[in-house]
Amino acid sequence: MTDLHEHLTHRIDDMTGDLVSLTQELIRFATINPPGEDYTPCAEYLGNRLKGTGFQINYFRGEGTPGDSDRYPRTNIIARYEGRGPGPTVHFNSHIDVVEVGHGWTFDPFGGEVKDGKVFGRGACDMKGGLAASVIAVEAYIAANPEFPGAIEISGTVDEETGGYGGVAYLAEKGLFSKPRVDHVIIPEPLNKDRICLGHRGVWWAEIETRGRQAHGSMPFLGDCAIRHMGAVLSAFENQLYPLLASKRTEMPVVPEGAKQSTMNINAIHGGNEEKHTGFPSANVPESCRMVIDRRYLLEEDLATVKHEVTSILDGLKENRRDFDYAIRDLWDVVPTMTERDAPVVKAVAAAIEEVLCKQPDYVISPGTYDQKHIARIGHLHDCIAYGPGILDLAHRSDEYVIIDDMVESAKVMAFATHQLLTGA
Repeated sequence: MTDLHEHLTHRIDDMTGDLVSLTQELIRFATINPPGEDYTPCAEYLGNRLKGTGFQINYFRGEGTPGDSDRYPRTNIIARYEGRGPGPTVHFNSHIDVVEVGHGWTFDPFGGEVKDGKVFGRGACDMKGGLAASVIAVEAYIAANPEFPGAIEISGTVDEETGGYGGVAYLAEKGLFSKPRVDHVIIPEPLNKDRICLGHRGVWWAEIETRGRQAHGSMPFLGDCAIRHMGAVLSAFENQLYPLLASKRTEMPVVPEGAKQSTMNINAIHGGNEEKHTGFPSANVPESCRMVIDRRYLLEEDLATVKHEVTSILDGLKENRRDFDYAIRDLWDVVPTMTERDAPVVKAVAAAIEEVLCKQPDYVISPGTYDQKHIARIGHLHDCIAYGPGILDLAHRSDEYVIIDDMVESAKVMAFATHQLLTGA
């Protein structure tokens, strides 16, 4: 271990209490998305913290993006610390939004309670613990090596849980995740402290609508039930599409094991009377039924084929089922992403994991997307990975937590990797 690494190790160990307190304070901002609660105060808290370390602070509102309003502004923060000379920029990007609380908690979801070496709360794992670890890592590094070249950035961005369009996508469109401003990006998502996440599977969301004809519910033979038509779609998916998806396998190191095949989730079905009232529904044959599908696909597949597998089934029903008619609408799509193992950021984090944890890292692919998609697609920056201290399986669950020792070790990994990326040493 070099003298600098030894200095960083001791400094980060001494900052453990600060790391825990910072994680607790971030959890106590109930940044629930949707609708986007408390984004601004959370961003400002982070900004004030980093300003005290000497970072230059800029706030960016994702105006015009989905969900943005005066009540729920999409407030992002980018903090930048300039080194003492020219060099690359290392950027740590974390999202500050969290999903809804849900049921089954035995801890206050926004209390940040510490017990048994863990910090509990919504977002502790996904990903405020990772954000806190990155802050401690860079603060320790700046204190230990103030003469470093280049620059370090930390961002707190919004809306990752709903696609990232008011956060990283918005910022990437402004050139804030592209060269020459940024060279290397580490996203502290909860993929476990000994894993390097190289990317993610592809995704295609679409809405399928089956159409019918309204009539009185006592005389359904005079109408045409759109929900029954949707039932035929579901049956065809079960008999034709799902067996096909189960046969597709990838060479990508996707975790968990079940995600190494193609998958599709039925996200929602809506049909018949609207449910915006508490009264008794009217007796109608439904003229429309809508289904949202969430298709996750592999590097070995292409989007056109993925879409054709669905539309060919729908076209077959239109040809063979009486009065069947449908419409399909794309909601969003993302191509699969996988950073090469010999990329600088991968090699730097791998070397740091070996030194801190005394083991070779595992290289994985996330089953779902995260903000790397926007950095690659919009920013055209491919030296980007996810690495963070949280346990992936705890994300979005009740009694979510992050292990304190994992945050400490991850902060050391981030600090060591930062030094290598900035100096090559």
